[in-house]
Amino acid sequence: MDMFGNRSGNLGTPPGLTDDEFALRRRGLSGRLGEGLSKSEQETKYDLLQNVVKMMDLSLLANLEDAQARTQIQEACERLMNQQSLPFNTQTRQRIIKEIQNEILGLGPLEGLLADPAISDILVNGPSQIYIERNGRLELSSARFDNDRHLMTIIDRIVSRVGRRIDESSPMVDARLPDGSRVNAIIPPLALNGAVMSIRRFSVDRLTMERLVELGELTPTVGRVLQAAVRGRLNILISGGTGTGKTTLLNVLSGFIPPDERVVTIEDSAELQLQQPHVVRLETRPPNIEGRGEVAQRDLVRNSLRMRPDRIVVGEVRGAEALDMLQAMNTGHDGSLTTIHANAPRDALTRIESMVAMSGVNLPSRPLRAQIASALDLVIQLERHEDGHRRVVSIQEINGVEGEIITMSEIFRFEREGIDRDGKVVGQFTATGLVPKFYEQIRKRGLDLDIGVFQPGQP
Repeated sequence: MDMFGNRSGNLGTPPGLTDDEFALRRRGLSGRLGEGLSKSEQETKYDLLQNVVKMMDLSLLANLEDAQARTQIQEACERLMNQQSLPFNTQTRQRIIKEIQNEILGLGPLEGLLADPAISDILVNGPSQIYIERNGRLELSSARFDNDRHLMTIIDRIVSRVGRRIDESSPMVDARLPDGSRVNAIIPPLALNGAVMSIRRFSVDRLTMERLVELGELTPTVGRVLQAAVRGRLNILISGGTGTGKTTLLNVLSGFIPPDERVVTIEDSAELQLQQPHVVRLETRPPNIEGRGEVAQRDLVRNSLRMRPDRIVVGEVRGAEALDMLQAMNTGHDGSLTTIHANAPRDALTRIESMVAMSGVNLPSRPLRAQIASALDLVIQLERHEDGHRRVVSIQEINGVEGEIITMSEIFRFEREGIDRDGKVVGQFTATGLVPKFYEQIRKRGLDLDIGVFQPGQP
């Protein structure tokens, strides 16, 4: 078994190479010649990487704590540099050593990107093209992988840490990094130009409602209403497209759940950051290599109902579990929250109807819509505008069903006015003047929310 936890194949080790060195080369880790290094420094890094592998027992290195392993690699690199009297200053030496450590222990060229807190997404389109999203805008990074095998090694390393696999028989996988960042990978033959990997960064610093206000995602008034809605045990659906901040808002809203309640969270890839003391976290499981053992979100939602939850939080509803979620909301588990991919509040409800149909239960349209209207209280719509800013663009209350239509009332909206000279979207949040029906429910629960917040002109 090599340093990556992979069993050795039938290939023999070529003369002049150790087993570990051959494993490193065969897996593609010949060392990405570092970003910001000159050609001679890159060549030195490559040679040092090979020599370090020859010197060290990498199987033992894999059993050490990360800090200890990095220290041993640094000491080995420094000895080699001193022996060879390399003409590099201290800063260059440390950069070379850092990149060698990342190749052996970390995620190679991705480590520098993951260390940048301003980067929210890392999009790998094959070994030679890595895009990043910084401050809401995509840009091409100068980081590169050495080759296809190098990229596959890093993908294998990521997915194996969470007990998952990726190969030709299972060419798509969802995983997460140790810091909680969400990872999706897809490889040939499905990906035609080489392996593709998408990393949605996990924010170490948990955002607050005040921070969302500072970022312009919503106003203090809207924030106070949403806080009251959570504490008032309304069932809330957060809707938006990819990258609009649905999970971020879900994390912020979950912070208003009282600490004396039992909360069960259900996710495909765990990324929620609930801070309450009584939280049970559940995560789906994909099938094994034999196609068995899968545990879907629907199974977890059903099981959660037997766990005496006060609230159920589903990271994203995307399939047949929608029916079980609706039934949970309609049978005493009020105050639950979830997200959905949709471009408008009305589209979100239509998508839920489609997901219920995926459950195999044949419900007529009117009873199904009545169940949706009874289960959900509030739909929050998010958008990411072309200036990179994410905003709450609409908050709508679900009133009920009239005829065959679910009726909704918009309480707040973002009125877009245009784009300024700097390319930033100009607009303002405003109340529509309608006082929602849930205001009475909030008032009866003893929550302090001034009815004046629903009048136009409130900041």
